[in-house]
Amino acid sequence: MALMLAGRVMAGPLDEPHLDILPRTGEEAGRVATVTRPATDFDKPEKFEERPAGAATVRVRDTADAFSDASGNITFEDELKFKVGNGLFRKIWVSSPSSTLASDGLGPLYNARSCQRCHIKDGRGHPPDGPDDDSVSMFLRVSIPDEAAQITEIAQYLGTAPDPTYGTQLQDHALPGIPAEYRMQIDYAETPVELSGGQMASLRSPTYTAADLGYGPLHPQAMLSPRVAPQMIGLGLLEAIPAADILDWADPDDADGDGISGRANIVWSAEFDMPMLGRFGLKAGAPTVREQSAGAFAGDIGISNPLFGDPFGECTTIQDACQSAPHGDGDDRAFEIDAEGLDLVTFYSRNLGVPARRDMDNPEVLRGKQVFHHTGCASCHRPKFVTHRLKDQPEQSFQLIWPHTDMLLHDMGEGLADNRPEARANGREWRTAPLWGIGLTERVSGHTYFLHDGRARSLLEAVLWHGGEAQSARDTVAAMPPDDRAALIAYLESL
Repeated sequence: MALMLAGRVMAGPLDEPHLDILPRTGEEAGRVATVTRPATDFDKPEKFEERPAGAATVRVRDTADAFSDASGNITFEDELKFKVGNGLFRKIWVSSPSSTLASDGLGPLYNARSCQRCHIKDGRGHPPDGPDDDSVSMFLRVSIPDEAAQITEIAQYLGTAPDPTYGTQLQDHALPGIPAEYRMQIDYAETPVELSGGQMASLRSPTYTAADLGYGPLHPQAMLSPRVAPQMIGLGLLEAIPAADILDWADPDDADGDGISGRANIVWSAEFDMPMLGRFGLKAGAPTVREQSAGAFAGDIGISNPLFGDPFGECTTIQDACQSAPHGDGDDRAFEIDAEGLDLVTFYSRNLGVPARRDMDNPEVLRGKQVFHHTGCASCHRPKFVTHRLKDQPEQSFQLIWPHTDMLLHDMGEGLADNRPEARANGREWRTAPLWGIGLTERVSGHTYFLHDGRARSLLEAVLWHGGEAQSARDTVAAMPPDDRAALIAYLESL
């Protein structure tokens, strides 16, 4: 698929320059179509269902390290590469100038000093539990409407423009002598929800405020969007799903009349200088694991890299002290993390293994699976894909995987709207979150906070927040017999 821009043909969302692909044969395509059909028999688990990442699946640990193992099919030599990447993922960056030249360049503005600081144990982050909670792994994105979005080829893939003072992300930490950008303030309001069988739930609605702004007021049209760090497992497998298979699932005009209108996000790749299918981030704003990692280094930690080369990270031209502060560029690395280091972190992120399923043959779990499908949850949380056959990534090559996502954008209703566009995603749309590993969240992360900003305190609350295209499924869950609702939650906890 090609795109026509400014009178010339450009690459389109079916192009996947980040992958070295061996095309499927006709026989393989037929097998894939058969094995990825929706389930119809709920009396027993499906074949291979216990291995959600195919041969890359890992055993289930009973500790907080359940998300930290390498792909189950990784070679001995590449496991060493994985461990070196893990070391860089966990590295604590320091300010410049420093005697530790391999680790300097932090900030000057930043949200965290390491990747692991937000993705604790490679799991899900959380909002603050109180005013003194310093273990938060959450920040606010910020942007303003881009009146020139259709003028340039690249601009139309951005959807918004940076705030002229604060850029695209608010950083709540800074090096000594430089003001931090803000302090996040969250105020919750509780809303009771009546469920069938006399049961009740309560949903907390957050209001976000960028308090104690360090550089003056935000732009009058500034749009804020909260982000909690997502879990890291299975990213390489999601990256290896054929773009054509994802786009085949899209139905932007709801042609089949089922009320589900999944859309692909098309984003501009800084690495390949072309539009690509967005896959990563809460609105599918990044096309590859490498670009997502590079963006996080720059925006979250203030670390320059081959894709985002500013040594001062996200500082704007208005923030003079930030831009002129000492930085860690200029030594043999050229950037604060060089291409080799970025590739090692990318390899690590691609190969965090997905734990095996639990309790698949439990009668309540099987009943919950049936409820999941019959309620319409699988319309967006698509259970199965088969990845590309790849020449140089054996861990991700031609695997039957069960991520429970269609990788598409969906209108989730006004309740979850952040009212901030991102590329083609509008202010009510979010990418369908993968569900694999969701039942291990409390074991890994020590909490059960879900959704893009952690407002849901349980899986049931997360379901009840669904609106828009998922409103019918949400209402069905609220009205179904309590035993069916409990079975649905048991199924989700088994994933």
